[in-house]
Amino acid sequence: MDALLSTGAIPAGGFPDYDIDHSIKMESDTPETLTRTPSSASNQKTWTWSGWVKVTEPSHDLGTMWAGGTGSGDGSINFRIDNGQITVNTQSTALRATTARFRDPASWYHFVLVMDTTQSTANNRVKIYVNGSQITDFSTTNNPSQNADMGVNSAQLHALGRRSNSNDRFFSGYMAEVNFVDGSAKSPTDFGRTNDNGVWIPKEYSGSYGTNGFYLNFETAADMGDDKSGNGHDFTENNISAQDQAQDTPTNNFCTMNQNARTNGNIRTQEGGTRVSTDGGSGFCSMVATMAVGAGKWYWEAKYHDHSGDTNSVYVGVAPTNDPYIPQRQGGYYLGNVETAGSMGWYLNDGANKNQNGSWGNPSYGDKLMFALDMDNYKLYYGINGTWGNSANPANGTGSVTSISNYWMAGVKDALTFVAPAITVYQGNYMRSFNFGGVCTWNDDISTAQSDANGYGRFEYTPPTGFYALCTKNLAQYGG
Repeated sequence: MDALLSTGAIPAGGFPDYDIDHSIKMESDTPETLTRTPSSASNQKTWTWSGWVKVTEPSHDLGTMWAGGTGSGDGSINFRIDNGQITVNTQSTALRATTARFRDPASWYHFVLVMDTTQSTANNRVKIYVNGSQITDFSTTNNPSQNADMGVNSAQLHALGRRSNSNDRFFSGYMAEVNFVDGSAKSPTDFGRTNDNGVWIPKEYSGSYGTNGFYLNFETAADMGDDKSGNGHDFTENNISAQDQAQDTPTNNFCTMNQNARTNGNIRTQEGGTRVSTDGGSGFCSMVATMAVGAGKWYWEAKYHDHSGDTNSVYVGVAPTNDPYIPQRQGGYYLGNVETAGSMGWYLNDGANKNQNGSWGNPSYGDKLMFALDMDNYKLYYGINGTWGNSANPANGTGSVTSISNYWMAGVKDALTFVAPAITVYQGNYMRSFNFGGVCTWNDDISTAQSDANGYGRFEYTPPTGFYALCTKNLAQYGG
C-alpha cells in the first residue's frame, strides 16, 4: 500500500523541484518526543496535519505521530500507526482505523489528517490521506458530533511522538516536513504532487498557518523543535539532541536495516533502523538491509558494541538478495563463513577477533568498522578505525580483502544480481550499530562528520574516492 497515487492534475509546466534536506529520527525505547502547550485555544473544530513518515519498526504498536489535548472523553486526539495500521482516537472513542497497513521500512509515506467537525456529512469530519489518496476503507468508523470542539488547538499539551493525554505510546522512525494548519481543511495537493513518473512527492506549502499553526523542517540540529512558520511556536525537545537530525528524507531516502527481511522475531531494529539487537533467543537469526545493489561502489560503517551478555557469534557483511535468509542452508553456512561461501563478512565471537582471513583485521569491542563494496568488480573491502585491512586501497582497487565472485556458492553466484548489507548472530543478547550515512546513532557522536563526493551521508571516516552512500540520489546516478 506504499504506492497510492494522487488523481490530481499537474499544472502546465509542473512544479519546481523541492528538496527536503533533513528529518528527525525518533525512538520509542528512549523515548524521544517533541511537546508544546499553546498559550491560548484556537479553532478546535477545523485543522490539518501533514507529515512525511518513515516507519523503521513496522511491527511496533501504538506509535503516536501527532496528538493534542489532555481532556477526558473527546478532549484529546491521537493520530497513530499501530503495526502499520493508521488510527485516529480520542480518549473515549476510536474514530478511524484503516484496513490497509503501511509498514514498508524502505518507504517514506505522506500522511495527512484533516479534521473538520463543521461538515454536515458525518464521514467528512475526519479524513485521512496517504500519498495523495484519501483512505475510505476502514475497519472502524466513528464520527465526532457536528461542530464539536476537539482536543487539538486547546490550550493543553500537544505532541509529536507520544500521546498528549498520557506520556506513552511512543513513535519509532523518522518524520520530515511537518505542517500544521490551524482553522483550515487543506488538501494533500497543498503539500505534495504527482511527478512525471506517477510518484507522489513533496511540494512546498505556501499557505497561511493560522493562530496555532506551525512548520517543522528540522534543519537546525541544535534546535530540532524550531518552528519555521513565522508563528514562533517552538516545541520542547525531550531526549532529543543534534544527533537525532537525519539526512534520510522523502527526497533522498537512505538505506537502513530491514525488519521485514529477517529470519524470525528474535532480531529487531531500533534507532531509525540503524541499530540491530536480539532478545536472547536460541539459534541463528539474520537480517538484511533495505537497499541492495548490482552495480556501483558503495560505502557504509558499523560499530561493534560492548553489550552485556554478548558472548556469541556475530557475522557482519553482505548477502545476496535472492537468498536473504542466511542461516543453516545446504548443510549450514553463515554470514561471514567464506569457506562455505553463501555470504561473507567478519566473524566476531566472544568479544574476540576471529575471522576467516587475518589480513582483514581484528575488530574488538568499541571499534568502528568500514565497508567498501565494489559491485563493478565484485570486490569487498573491510577496515577498522580508519585503516583498511590487507593494506588495501579501495579507490585504486588494490589489496582487496576478497573477490565476491570467488566465494559465492555454485548456483547462487550464477543467479546473483543484487547484494545487500547483512548481519547474522547466533543466540544471546547483542547490539550492533550501522551507519549508512542517513543518521549516526553511536553513543559517542561523530566529532567531524565526513560525506561522500556528492555531499551525502554523515560518516566517521571519509568514503574512498569513487565510493558513495547508499541513498536514492546516489543509486539513481551510479546504481546501474
